[in-house]
Amino acid sequence: MKNYTITVNGNVYDVVVEEGASTGAPVAAKAPTAPKAAPKAPAAAPKAGGAAGSIKVEAGAAGKIFKIEANVGQAVKKGDAVIILEAMKMEIPVVAPEDGTVASIDVAVGDTVEAGAVLATLN
Repeated sequence: MKNYTITVNGNVYDVVVEEGASTGAPVAAKAPTAPKAAPKAPAAAPKAGGAAGSIKVEAGAAGKIFKIEANVGQAVKKGDAVIILEAMKMEIPVVAPEDGTVASIDVAVGDTVEAGAVLATLN
């Protein structure tokens, strides 16, 4: 038997898997235990002292912050890259969902983020 810890959508599961017999017959895995509370990352404080805006710029995938393209106070148009996220060795632009002014940048280069995390805000 082998024990694995698996995280799915922020829920952590301990799973025990039995190795199958040499006959090749499948062996059912034991049901996962009740989900544990996922470890919480500390909340990122807004950088550059900007007040949070009402328009959220969110990560579309989990990854690492590769580059910050916009600065607090900078005007951006819908579709402009605000942050570049690195995921699976690809650089993915995270774009402004609508026209606005960057109110806060809530991450730093090198930070690891989950899908849906707020990376910046706009006014």
